[in-house]
Amino acid sequence: MRLNEVVYSDAVPIDGYGAGFFRVGGEVTQGAILTGAGGTSRWGGYEDREALLALVGQVDVLFVGTGAEIAHIPADLRAALEGAGIGVEVMNSPAACRTYNVLLSEGRRIALAALPV
Repeated sequence: MRLNEVVYSDAVPIDGYGAGFFRVGGEVTQGAILTGAGGTSRWGGYEDREALLALVGQVDVLFVGTGAEIAHIPADLRAALEGAGIGVEVMNSPAACRTYNVLLSEGRRIALAALPV
């Protein structure tokens, strides 16, 4: 078996998550997060669309973690993001974190907005 070290470029992977928090690059953030090449910050949830629209031109795909269960995001939020040229992939937060880490290791232009489990 051949092992390769995973190297992340500009962004930091999700180290862990739990009830009400995410750990990104060793730093714990309580509540919802927005993370990508620009760093990690708290996210105000679906109403905080300005933070997501600020990603225009920086990311190709935004993963949205909906908490412990998969759920639809508001249709107007999806329309605004897709209209601005950002692809949107919605899944539960654990799956979104895993997918984000895999694509981040491939050097993709992605971001993650996630609600805690």
